Amino acid sequence: MQELHDLKDEDLQGLAPEAIAALAQQMLQRLRRQDSEIKFKDAKIEKITFQLARLKAWKFGAKTEAMSAEQRRLFEETLAEDEASLQAQLARARGAPATPPAAGDNQRKPHRRRLPDHLRREEHHHEPENTICPSPGCGKPMVRVGEDISERLDIVPAEFFVHRHIYGKWACRCCQCLVQEAVAPQIIDGGMPAAGLIAHTMVSHFVDHLPYYRMESINARSNVHTPRSTLASWSGQGGAALMPLYDAHKRFVLSAQVLHADETPVAMLDPGRGKTKRAYVWTYARGAFDAVPGVIYDFCVGRGAQYPVAFLGPEDDGRGAPAWRGTLVRDEYTAYDKVMIAQPGRIPAGCLAHARRKFDELLRDGGRSAVADEALRRIAQIYRLERELAALTAEERLARRQTDARPLWEKLQAWLRLERSRVPDGSSTAKALNYSLNAWTALTQNLLDGDVNVDNNHCENQIRPWALGRRAWLFAGSELAGQRAAVVMSLVQSAKLHGHDPWTYLKDVLTRLPTHLNSRIDELLPHNWQPAG
Repeated sequence: MQELHDLKDEDLQGLAPEAIAALAQQMLQRLRRQDSEIKFKDAKIEKITFQLARLKAWKFGAKTEAMSAEQRRLFEETLAEDEASLQAQLARARGAPATPPAAGDNQRKPHRRRLPDHLRREEHHHEPENTICPSPGCGKPMVRVGEDISERLDIVPAEFFVHRHIYGKWACRCCQCLVQEAVAPQIIDGGMPAAGLIAHTMVSHFVDHLPYYRMESINARSNVHTPRSTLASWSGQGGAALMPLYDAHKRFVLSAQVLHADETPVAMLDPGRGKTKRAYVWTYARGAFDAVPGVIYDFCVGRGAQYPVAFLGPEDDGRGAPAWRGTLVRDEYTAYDKVMIAQPGRIPAGCLAHARRKFDELLRDGGRSAVADEALRRIAQIYRLERELAALTAEERLARRQTDARPLWEKLQAWLRLERSRVPDGSSTAKALNYSLNAWTALTQNLLDGDVNVDNNHCENQIRPWALGRRAWLFAGSELAGQRAAVVMSLVQSAKLHGHDPWTYLKDVLTRLPTHLNSRIDELLPHNWQPAG
């Protein structure tokens, strides 16, 4: 049947007037419907365009500096999702494909990284069905002169598979002797999980911060039944197997002459009271300029000085780890005073970031402050110079600090003393000034040692995985659970510092540990580890 708009005059000849009138009515109804659809489409495009404009206003008008890091991350992620959704809706409403702008467009395009070369490539070849020239009067075979290649990233969800170990039995019919290959030792002898699954469970929990009940439901989607108690048991046995490696890693970290230290609270379940109580994770990291980085965590039930004193050693611990001596970069928490006097040869170094934070808090809590503004400006000069010195050797850095940084520090100290004489005791400004003046010897230790950083940010960055885990786990189930987390996270965080994939590292280590000589345990430490060939 012909479409109404295709009808010609000759098609209407011979039709009764009633039929012509009916056709005319149909055409009128169609035109009205098309007009309504166009109006609806225009209204939808206008609505989406308005939403996009409002989104951009939020994007550039939001006071992100007032947000916490978590709020800022969520805000940025939500903006990206909303903008992509609205752009796709707008493209569909206009009848155009939702594709990025063409190469000639002036619109700014985000830079996309090249997909890593180590990823497996699946090639899909697309060639025309007919390669005969379609030009009128030609009809000759065409020649392939090149190709365009585009790459799209895809994923196959985690796949469970089973290792079947078949041990052949060989018997001698003459003397009834039986020979069979011995079963290779495993981290969990006689258990169901292979080293790769144990490593996956530990990485999911301690690196990706997934609670066990979430892992249980994720595994169930593959029809694999792994109760959370079973997953927890695997992590417990895996953590126990890593203890000798943790002890060796501690010896390595504490062999550094410059050490950073900090602590962060973690909630721990107190079954007796049915509540949680505050525990602490103490973090010790090799110097920020150390060529061979490493970090180790110590889970403790308190924040008292006895915990870092015991970890760093008032004396040799009897297991080959001598008491640590060197320069300790830390904040002005009083517990560190006892750490410094527990062993001769320990030198305190302060944290300029903490000193700066005191003035930053003045602005945040009290509004305008000329003293805080000037202090932040002077401290920014020191940081600007330190960024230039970061790539130098320790000797070169120390020489530049003597010539360029020392005058800045001396002017800062003179200005701090002058301002302190002008403000009343007990004021917030006086407290901020006193923090720097009282810690001046430790703050300027970097002027005497090129290996010492001006602040403790390096250590604070190593604490971040615990902050993420704290939000996911909510609390540690017990002191043993916290200590086990410290063991695993010490090794995987150090592995990440050396560019190792946490799962690859843990799987290989858990595979080799049952047969690895204890005298060669250092070979499996993150800074020495090489995949088994």
